Amino acid sequence: MQNIRLTIQYDGTRYLGWQRPEKDGLRRSVSYKINEILNRMTGEDIAIHAGARTDPGVHALAQTISFQTDTALCPEEFIHGLNRYLPRDIAVLTAENAPERFRADLNAVSRTYECRICTSEIYDIFTAGFTAHCSPAPDIKLMEAAASLLTGRHDFRAFSSGRKKKGTEKSVLDIRFFQGASCLTIQITADDFLHQMPALIAGTLIECGSGKRSPECIPAIFGGTEKAGDPAEAKSLLLKNIQYPPSTD
Repeated sequence: MQNIRLTIQYDGTRYLGWQRPEKDGLRRSVSYKINEILNRMTGEDIAIHAGARTDPGVHALAQTISFQTDTALCPEEFIHGLNRYLPRDIAVLTAENAPERFRADLNAVSRTYECRICTSEIYDIFTAGFTAHCSPAPDIKLMEAAASLLTGRHDFRAFSSGRKKKGTEKSVLDIRFFQGASCLTIQITADDFLHQMPALIAGTLIECGSGKRSPECIPAIFGGTEKAGDPAEAKSLLLKNIQYPPSTD
């Protein structure tokens, strides 16, 4: 039995997220496309584990997945086979044999998402498919003030569109801002994310930076007396990477 670890990237524009229940369009998920080819390559019913479940329309620069198989195919053959048959908006970057107990979902210690915002007055048509648009640029100092209230361990139920009543406490480890000539990037790292949590955090920060809300809205949102801001557009969100302990990296 081999335990295979893959690093993949994808343009999430036409997908309903990493994984969806069959009744909600399983065939239009990224995981379905990969599973379909793995099952064909191995002749097995492969169970894939992913380090993060990206939401509909969200992209991934470096998603980590793992699966077990009895096939004799080597990691390099998985790279070539998958990249040959996958749609052009999904690519396998690396493949390797992982320790027997490694699981991409259970061993991850943190995930990092980025939200990219075009801040020029005229929306750049060549990046518009992967960025939100906000001009003039939001005030980074106001966003940093709001971000300081988001970091740490909190119940992020109010920053999710899901219906979970348990397991909604998460730790936001770091939020950083990078302003370029015409692009602002918000980078959010947490131990885990709820459904739509990256989009709702980024959207709320943008509203704070644009003066639509005060940074002091964050405690009120946690307390349930205010709602989170409008979510950032899915096309502007990117799963940048997933961090694992050194023993599993």
